[in-house]
Amino acid sequence: MSLLEVTGLTKVFGGLRALNNVTLAVQAGEIRGLIGPNGSGKTTLFNVVTGIFPPEEGQVTFKGERIMGWPPHKIAQAGLARTFQEVQLMYDMTVLENAMVGVSRLSKAGALAAILALPWVRKEERFIREKARDSLHFVGLEGYENELARNKSYGHQRLLDIARCLASDPELLLLDEPSAGMNPAETRNMMSLIEKIRGRGTTVLLVEHNMKMVMNVCEVISVLSYGVMIAEGQPAEIQANEQVVEAYLGRKTK
Repeated sequence: MSLLEVTGLTKVFGGLRALNNVTLAVQAGEIRGLIGPNGSGKTTLFNVVTGIFPPEEGQVTFKGERIMGWPPHKIAQAGLARTFQEVQLMYDMTVLENAMVGVSRLSKAGALAAILALPWVRKEERFIREKARDSLHFVGLEGYENELARNKSYGHQRLLDIARCLASDPELLLLDEPSAGMNPAETRNMMSLIEKIRGRGTTVLLVEHNMKMVMNVCEVISVLSYGVMIAEGQPAEIQANEQVVEAYLGRKTK
């Protein structure tokens, strides 16, 4: 059984079929690449899988359970985390506080228990703080805990976004163009981090335009074009696929 199964997914915006009968199966423990030209439906697929958009047709199954129709917070609580193309942080909060937000799905304390400051609530707060610190250390942001998120470099903000996701111990992490706007050194660091994330037991589904990154870190690559899944295979197979080359370059290979 696949960790994530997408079957016959169709999403329509007005007269545009952003996704057209898309099927995808992500296996536990792999780094899966999802590529395609701009406007091919990659981010839309992420948005449907994570409950932001409802589809017209199809089904999404996570860990054997149908999650279609679940609100985004419930999907996150089930162990599916994601980043966005545009970094989304609480910029007036510290780096540590941002990471602590990611641990909230593990919290069992309600509002009343927090107000009463019960001993077990204080213990849980210490747990959340330490989980957040661990995630910051994992991505290389140790020592920046007390700095405001808005004062960090763009590359560090990207890492903080991922740290916040990892703090919740997701089983599947969806990364939406994590190297966008990064310089070559930051991109190499991101490639190493993605491999480290898989090494800790987290499956990764990666949307990325940097083909060097995709070809070097992904075992399997799926290709979307105009909302249709046109190819799937290992990196060498995708590089040699004429339909993929035509979708990217607008011409057939000789």
